[in-house]
Amino acid sequence: MVKFIKIMIIIAVALLLQVTILPAYIADPFKPNLLIIIVTYIGLKAGRIGVIPSFGLGILQDCFSGIYFGLNGFSYLCIFLWINVTADRLYTDSKYLMVLVVFLATVANGMAHLFMLFLFPNTNGMYAPILSSLIPQGLVNALIASLAFSFPAVTALEESK
Repeated sequence: MVKFIKIMIIIAVALLLQVTILPAYIADPFKPNLLIIIVTYIGLKAGRIGVIPSFGLGILQDCFSGIYFGLNGFSYLCIFLWINVTADRLYTDSKYLMVLVVFLATVANGMAHLFMLFLFPNTNGMYAPILSSLIPQGLVNALIASLAFSFPAVTALEESK
């Protein structure tokens, strides 16, 4: 129960930072996506039970983003399933792997957005900003993930299993 409360506090703080504080101070391509870092962590550490929180985090981000509702929910769900399927073959305790997977998940999230927006007829001007911000946002997310996974609180959360 304590672990669940800690995870909920981390999600609430990440959502608060991502929605209110970071957009006021950081320009768009360099604004980190903290929720995708959490989805990556859930994908590597949790089992199949992480499907619901991953989809829920995407829907929660869609509530605040103002783009098409369900776009992040579906892409986070696909990213979670991809990470969860490959997590059995990887050494998931490695911090370097976490950072690499966060970078790849950020790029996959952008590509999933491009693919799903291609299906909608009136999204002509949305492709260039997404393509130009894939690599910078991936690098910023990897940097934030390397900082986040080096904190002792995350290590204590993993050891409390």
